[in-house]
Amino acid sequence: MTIGRTDLNLVKVFDAVYEERNLLRAGKRLHLSQSAVSHALARLHEVVGEALFVRTSRGMVPTARASGIAQSLRESLRRIESALGTEPFDPARAVRKFVVAANDHLTAVLVSRLSQALRREAPGVDLVIRPSTRLDLAEQIDLGGVDLAIGIFAQVPQRLHAATLFTDGEVVLLRKGHPAARRKLALQDLARWPLLAVAVGGQEEGAVGGFILERGLARQVEMFDRARLQEALAGIGAAPRFRMLVPHSLAIPELLRGSDMLSIVPASLAPALQRGGEVLVRALPYAGNPAVVRAVWHSRHAADPAHDWLRGMVARAVTSSPKRRPA
Repeated sequence: MTIGRTDLNLVKVFDAVYEERNLLRAGKRLHLSQSAVSHALARLHEVVGEALFVRTSRGMVPTARASGIAQSLRESLRRIESALGTEPFDPARAVRKFVVAANDHLTAVLVSRLSQALRREAPGVDLVIRPSTRLDLAEQIDLGGVDLAIGIFAQVPQRLHAATLFTDGEVVLLRKGHPAARRKLALQDLARWPLLAVAVGGQEEGAVGGFILERGLARQVEMFDRARLQEALAGIGAAPRFRMLVPHSLAIPELLRGSDMLSIVPASLAPALQRGGEVLVRALPYAGNPAVVRAVWHSRHAADPAHDWLRGMVARAVTSSPKRRPA
């Protein structure tokens, strides 16, 4: 895209190389040869007056100057593209990549269904999943490295947009043959038996109350409501004992096998963990606070037809997810 003597293609090359850190991948994204990308970078270096990337064994590493101008340059590119107007997005013909941040729970629940829909409706669209637990998630959304983040957010800054996908409760998992398996769980069971839960960050990463705050975005790092559990047990003069906190929810069935631990997990995840047949699902013995799962994206993508289509596909994946109730 060229306006007068200002070649915005150079900025688009910078954008692609900054995100991909690889000339070949950047070229595929822009439909250019590796040589053409290299020549464009050389022209950009002449314009700026210094090198913006250094070729290393790990790929194209941005210089300090490149890192310093990346956010404003990439945001300016998005604004220009938006102001000039964009062509309608045709998923059947589109060739592009979207980067979605999600934890393993939401990847199992939503992204697998999203992938199936993409295969049917947008065969040229690729999906990259990044961990939503990364400490620089908000920074990556700001820089354009993440198109859409899915999770539980206590606070979303004004520069980001958010939409509710669904509300999620909690259930208790236990192995078949557990001493409490043949009856309804009582509150005393959560005090008597050790607990297993998923926590992908703690105080050492700056988490407060189960959330990490970065650049105004507060996201959940514990996949259970610790405060509500403690409050409920305090009512009977007890406290929970977490024998094990793990960073990956899909390890739970194996960890429960041969153990008398109970595991508190999101209700939407329970069907996936129950498929092996060795895990039972039970209702919480206290009233939990439903968690709101939301999609978050940068305001610069609010009117982008491609991003709007992606958000619609995610919403459809939510409605197609199975609903099962605990016993």
